[in-house]
Amino acid sequence: MLLPATLLQLQASKNLLAFSGGVDSSALFFLLLEKNIPFDIAIVNYQTRQQSDEEVLYAQSLAKKYHKQCHLLTTTLPEANYEAAARTLRYDFFEQCIQEHAYENLITAHQLDDRLEWLLMQLSKGAGLYELLGSQAVEERDGYSLVRPLLETTKSEIRTYLHNNNIHYFEDESNDDEKHKRNFFRHNLATPLLEKYSSGIKKSFTYLNEDLNALHQQPSKVENVDALYYFNCDSRRSAIITVDRVLKELGFLMRQGDKEALKESEEHVVGRKYVVTFQENFCFVAPYLTSEMPKVFKEACRVLKVPQKLRPYLFENSEAFDVVKSLLTKS
Repeated sequence: MLLPATLLQLQASKNLLAFSGGVDSSALFFLLLEKNIPFDIAIVNYQTRQQSDEEVLYAQSLAKKYHKQCHLLTTTLPEANYEAAARTLRYDFFEQCIQEHAYENLITAHQLDDRLEWLLMQLSKGAGLYELLGSQAVEERDGYSLVRPLLETTKSEIRTYLHNNNIHYFEDESNDDEKHKRNFFRHNLATPLLEKYSSGIKKSFTYLNEDLNALHQQPSKVENVDALYYFNCDSRRSAIITVDRVLKELGFLMRQGDKEALKESEEHVVGRKYVVTFQENFCFVAPYLTSEMPKVFKEACRVLKVPQKLRPYLFENSEAFDVVKSLLTKS
């Protein structure tokens, strides 16, 4: 059930499993044990359901029984934009664990149903091949790799494995609430399609990945100085894909609205955290800052045609400014 390529990534590494006690992560816990993959677990208790505490106790009991370390975050979330806030908090916690304990890989239990749901949701919004495929089995992030060993396994296959091996797990009732868009796509589209056509859908994802890799065999070379990332921009479409990859490696997911804005805008602030600018044949990505700048510096930027929103970061980082100045002077 586990992708062979991910096993090679995990076998001799220090790994952290994102655990919830649900169907997917419970199965993955035992599948990793079977393959003698070393790992610890991390779980977040949002305190939103009665069984949340039971899930934590289950995680802790598994960790104790199989000699794993269990990292726990107990927190609460605002009702507004709950799903996005939960994801941000969850990954911030995972990355904190990774930094403090020197984990090399973060393992998540995303599976084929998740991948198809994502494709269908993106298809309904308007998306290209890169956006449609979304998650990959192995993705490089800032200081670690994100690994998804179950990405070609269906939820049905995972349930069969759990039942055949008498493995305990929890069902999250919120997954049945179709007021959440993802649940609507899951129950009405993705699940029925996989029940009838799982073999063909698996093959399609394989071919689509091969097509994507062929299209990007020579991706833009990204360089950086401090927190400024830059690369030569041949086309706006390929540049947006490269920006998306850079931000993913930094642990930030760009929204579709940001990608649409970057198609037209020469400079755009993403999530109030990063500024993306296009100037001459270059694309620059840097933290978004605001700063009072002296007239001499502003005039130097004006002459060089440095984008407005990039200037505060360059003012605070002279080495990055020297690089941008050199690039724009030569172009």
